Amino acid sequence: MNRKLHLLAMALTLLAATCRADELAEKGRDIFKKNQLAVVTVQVVLKMTGGGRGGGPSENKQDITGTVIDPSGLTVLALSAVDPVELYRRMSDKYNKIDTQINDVKILLDDGTEMPSEIVLRDKDLDLAFIRPKTKPAAPMVAVDLSKSSPVEMLEAVIALNRLNRAAGRAYSASIERIEAVVQKPRTFYIPESGSTSASVGSPAFALNGNIVGLFVMRAVSAGESDGSNMRENMTVILLPAADVLKGAKQAPEAKGETDKPAVTKDQKDGKEPK
Repeated sequence: MNRKLHLLAMALTLLAATCRADELAEKGRDIFKKNQLAVVTVQVVLKMTGGGRGGGPSENKQDITGTVIDPSGLTVLALSAVDPVELYRRMSDKYNKIDTQINDVKILLDDGTEMPSEIVLRDKDLDLAFIRPKTKPAAPMVAVDLSKSSPVEMLEAVIALNRLNRAAGRAYSASIERIEAVVQKPRTFYIPESGSTSASVGSPAFALNGNIVGLFVMRAVSAGESDGSNMRENMTVILLPAADVLKGAKQAPEAKGETDKPAVTKDQKDGKEPK
């Protein structure tokens, strides 16, 4: 009899866990549907010179994830993704010998439209870069409301949204992340579960109530007297609270290179006549 009761208890526990998982997945899909268009691919061309590179200056084009935070097109990125050398400068002075220059920035919309943009504000301490389209969007863009945010606790689940790379067709993706730690000093931020996060820096994360929690960025500290051979010990991915991102967004100026030139649609890029 006791064995039957034990098996029944195990079955009920398993059923409850399955129901909770299904509920979490359902909430995650709702958050994804509401916010996916606010997560964009940003194409950046970075030029690097110096640092003893025998080949001279080099250019690198990369796709990174950005989050639209205002219908005008104001988008926030992780500065470490835009300019990785900047991250290493925070840890070691030897990277000051490398000069970097952002030669081109474009927001790539879901329909293939390319929106020429420019960096209007950098926050090295918080690892944030804010960009604006050079041309006002034809229609208000879907944006995440940073003013509606929620804090989270240790071991709480959050929903992270992302854009995949070119090989995956730049598809939208979502993942369930767990908070491993809550750091209070020098400022509050969250640590995602080590080794399991699939979200890119620049991706937003949402609480299960639908409010944004924050943005995934890199945090780096000085390596001090270290030779820099183990720099991974001095940096980590964190989830920066939305309130900190909002403070930066309020300081972001208008684009200096604003132009009346329209965004390049997919048909125009492919050489087709506009409809």
